[in-house]
Amino acid sequence: MGALPPNPRSIFAKKKPGPRSGFFHALRPKIEAGQGNGDQGMSTPLARIERPGRHGAAAHLTRAQKAAIIVRFLLNEGTDVPLTDLPDGLQARLTTQMGSMRYVDRGTLADVVAEFAQELEGMGLTFPRGVAGALSALDGRISPQTAMRLRKEAGVRQYGDPWDLVQGSAPEALLPILEEESAEIAAVVLSKLDVARAADLLGRLPGPVARRITYAISQTGSVSPEAVDRIGLALAAQLHDVPEVAFAEGAVERVGAILNYSASATRDEMLEGLEETDQDFAALVRRAIFTFVHIPERVSATDIPRITREVDQPLLVTALAGAQAGELAPVAEFILANMSKRMAEAIREEMQEAGRVRPRDGEAAMTEVVNAIRRLEAAGEITLRRPDDEEDEDAQG
Repeated sequence: MGALPPNPRSIFAKKKPGPRSGFFHALRPKIEAGQGNGDQGMSTPLARIERPGRHGAAAHLTRAQKAAIIVRFLLNEGTDVPLTDLPDGLQARLTTQMGSMRYVDRGTLADVVAEFAQELEGMGLTFPRGVAGALSALDGRISPQTAMRLRKEAGVRQYGDPWDLVQGSAPEALLPILEEESAEIAAVVLSKLDVARAADLLGRLPGPVARRITYAISQTGSVSPEAVDRIGLALAAQLHDVPEVAFAEGAVERVGAILNYSASATRDEMLEGLEETDQDFAALVRRAIFTFVHIPERVSATDIPRITREVDQPLLVTALAGAQAGELAPVAEFILANMSKRMAEAIREEMQEAGRVRPRDGEAAMTEVVNAIRRLEAAGEITLRRPDDEEDEDAQG
């Protein structure tokens, strides 16, 4: 009973200490128990312990003492024991217990290690402790509304390390915070971010703001860890405080998508009605709309061959034949001018043979051409120019 295994760490090979392993599920109750089942207080120094009876010396130790022995044993053997994953109170209790102890004999150590190893081997399944652990385990599997309600009812802190959320936030989300908060708060934020992200954010800020924050960083030497934690929690709450919405896209995008698939007469009528009601909203919707008439201004000439390969030739012929007259004639000519000469000649011949196309058939074929363009854009094979691009180019010119 008093002999240790040749490689003591092999006992825990299947239960590597970690925040989600059975190791802490077995260790935590021992630390929390305090006096436990033993007759020696936490502050009683341990001398050599005799092992009367068949149960060994382990039966006469408190659970906290056993936990201290296990941790000390693993540390001596070079095993990484991430005690920082334990709550602060348990870390303090374990540290106090270890400080009150002197030494144990080899037989006692063997008893405690064997008992703990047996306890680990007997674990079939472990559950997270408390509502906070359960919510973390079920993150993404229960609705955000339910998770928020449970956190409020249980008074559970929403963020483990709030700076993880801050670190993973997009620069666009952090920039307004850095500009609106005091220079001291912004200095703490930049100090907690990795150097590359901090430099990127600093470069995006206005010069005077960036200079104030840079100077404030020199004043952060006396900031306490508690203050940094409170700042992180406040920022995480602010970044996370985004109201739940029913629709993934905005109203402009949704209206634009609907009108894209509407008949041209219906689309024109709806846009006229929107302009009478809300000119600003109507202007935004017009920019969001992409139909056959917008091809020359939104599609690059070099992408036309790829688009024409995506559309069945009979449909392309019908679309171009239906667009020969009126405001759509430049669109048809733009497409024909940017495909191969041989293909353009063949399609022109077929257009002549097709004669006059019924408006309904022509519009349906044009919609298929637009759908093909949208599929290629979604696949990343082509890139549509935004209406703003031309305005920007004109302004620069």
